[in-house]
Amino acid sequence: MKKLTLSLSFALLAIASFAQSPYKNASLSDEARIADLLSRMTVEEKVGQLNQVNGGVLTGPSVANDPGAQGKIQLLKDGMVGSFLNVVGTEQTLATQKIAVEQTRLGIPLLFAFDVIHGYKTVFPIPLAEAASWDLAAAEKSASIAAKEASSAGLHWTFAPMMDMSREPRWGRVMEGSGEDPYLQGKFAAARVKGFQGNFDENHVLATIKHFAAYGAVEAGREYNTVDVSRYALWNYYLPSYKAAVDAGAATVMNSFNFVDGVPASGNDYLVNKVLRDKWGFDGMVVSDWASFGEMMNHGYSKDAEQAAIQAIMAGSDMDMEAGVTRTTLVKSVKDGVVPMAVLDEAVSRVLALKFKLGLFDNPYKYHDAAREKATLMADAHLAEARKAAGNTMTLLKNSDGVLPLNSPKNILVLGHLAESQDDVLDFWKGQGEHKYTVTILEGIKAKYPKANVTFIRSVSREGDFDASSVKEMKKAAKKADVIIATIGLFGDLAGEARSLSDVSPSDGQMEMLANAKATGKPVVVLVQAGRPMIMTDVVKDFNTVLYTWIGGTQHGHGVVDVLSGDVNPSAKTVMSFPVAMGQIPVYYNHYNGSRPHVDGNEGPEHFWVSRYRDIPNEPLYPFGYGLSYSSYEYSGLKISKSSINQNESVTVSVNIKNTSGVDGTEIVQLYIRDLVSQPVRPVKELKDFARVEIAAGKSKTVTFELPATKLSFFDQDGNVLLQKGAFKVFVGTNSRDVLAGDLELR
Repeated sequence: MKKLTLSLSFALLAIASFAQSPYKNASLSDEARIADLLSRMTVEEKVGQLNQVNGGVLTGPSVANDPGAQGKIQLLKDGMVGSFLNVVGTEQTLATQKIAVEQTRLGIPLLFAFDVIHGYKTVFPIPLAEAASWDLAAAEKSASIAAKEASSAGLHWTFAPMMDMSREPRWGRVMEGSGEDPYLQGKFAAARVKGFQGNFDENHVLATIKHFAAYGAVEAGREYNTVDVSRYALWNYYLPSYKAAVDAGAATVMNSFNFVDGVPASGNDYLVNKVLRDKWGFDGMVVSDWASFGEMMNHGYSKDAEQAAIQAIMAGSDMDMEAGVTRTTLVKSVKDGVVPMAVLDEAVSRVLALKFKLGLFDNPYKYHDAAREKATLMADAHLAEARKAAGNTMTLLKNSDGVLPLNSPKNILVLGHLAESQDDVLDFWKGQGEHKYTVTILEGIKAKYPKANVTFIRSVSREGDFDASSVKEMKKAAKKADVIIATIGLFGDLAGEARSLSDVSPSDGQMEMLANAKATGKPVVVLVQAGRPMIMTDVVKDFNTVLYTWIGGTQHGHGVVDVLSGDVNPSAKTVMSFPVAMGQIPVYYNHYNGSRPHVDGNEGPEHFWVSRYRDIPNEPLYPFGYGLSYSSYEYSGLKISKSSINQNESVTVSVNIKNTSGVDGTEIVQLYIRDLVSQPVRPVKELKDFARVEIAAGKSKTVTFELPATKLSFFDQDGNVLLQKGAFKVFVGTNSRDVLAGDLELR
């Protein structure tokens, strides 16, 4: 009995000691608390903080018979888990956090992470569509709402925003980024980081810049494929948007799956240590993508798990998501002296710093409030913002007959599987969004026009096959229809990771449905629902009204019909060029001229030996920055305040824009430059600024941009800024193709 009493006394003394430990003292600096905690941690506990595990359901009666869940809980109790992903909801996160805080030796709280890409429960338009709005304030707002909902469900951390600049519509993940331009991508990067993170309070979550770096350049648009780009392209096309997110204060960065210069990103000292940490000063935490530490073995870069873990941590990468190579081998590597303790401590410090930043050591349960969760998810205000966002992303490609906006039609014929499919309104990255809460296009039409006679005929299956037996019914319904609304595109689950396609054209069945709709002689409005640009050449050739609806999230159907009805005047513009044909991919506006450039339309023998296709144009079907409105605009009077400036000066660029229609509208005015002679060479156009401008019907506005000389600069292959004297072109216009041009000299 005396021995038991003494043991209990020592245990109580140990607990009391930890209760008084400096790392638990909120009055001390985070640095001092981290240093104290590190001094108390074993090597095993330190390595545990670098281990992120896919959780799922970890508590409750069913877990007792789940050896996988039991094993993860035991890892947690042993101090070998620093973060869980995919554990969601206050009930699960609270119960799991209690194990970490109350049943481990040091009580270090967990970070709970989840892919909150464009909404948690209230799902907003896909990021590519949101970028088409060119509305940075709206992007920040949607990210803040997503963060508010996610944090109310016990989450601390999201793996967004994706900053992979891409020109590849075959790649399913283009839906997750902001298109083909590094400047615009960087602007959205900063907006989304600010929206997600706020002031790091309990209404926000940690943001993650991904995938670092150049993952958007995967060859053939195939997920997890090779990337091989020059350092010059890396610095000028791919890295700027990541840098913008770093400058905006993003807390974490995620490795990409690809290699750069032959070295996988997870173990790439140049990318992580030299660029991200040394050159850019990023002091946050770097997390692997799913199992990417271990997948360095697949690349043939690591001989085994032990070497992979060593390569990752020595390159400056910190947390191992799901590969397990760090957990199973790093303790030995540290104890053997292969990995210095100082390197391990730095990595662990970066993880702990986030937990202190969020206040989890002082109140580990601050994110786990069931009442708050219930009141926050899918709140009316969030749904209203999602509807507004959806309407602002709809991109009008063609309206040559003026069919839109619809003027209170009495009889509407709706065609196509996508019009009524709740399963296809959301994409792969839907968060915790549920299909049953989404609004389809058909539901939106019926809600907008409650007195209209709305007839729906599916005509095309989800697989894209045309139902020939529907033709008779279609002809009958068309006789009394004022308008036919035909939906085509790709179903929602084809947008996102591992959703690469070899062909992004509408199916033959969809085209057959459109042909039969056209044969009725009634006005046809084609709605395209997809998470990427599709090949629209045959569609726009045969139809005069085409609205690209993207994937609009929870309120998709309402957003579509707000535009169809004219309640919302479309203003969105493309952020990826639309190809004429599959063989044209990749096609993008900011290309180089090459040795024998060709201008479409120039024919004859003198234009034979030039860089061109013989069967299609060089130019895309729709260029970057393109989109129509129910308003029309006339640009005139481009003025540049000075004909020349030095490297410390700015120039003012102004243009007059008149709304020549009878409809108030918002125009997205775009400023581009071209460096005419440069070493190294520069692209034919580069976006340098833009403005969303509201112009009343029949009125004019002068839009002014400040163009500093610094915006004429670029990077060499080592990331050094170059600002070269010489002649420039300055362009302002409604898209990257249709512009006014002026001259500027940098002296």
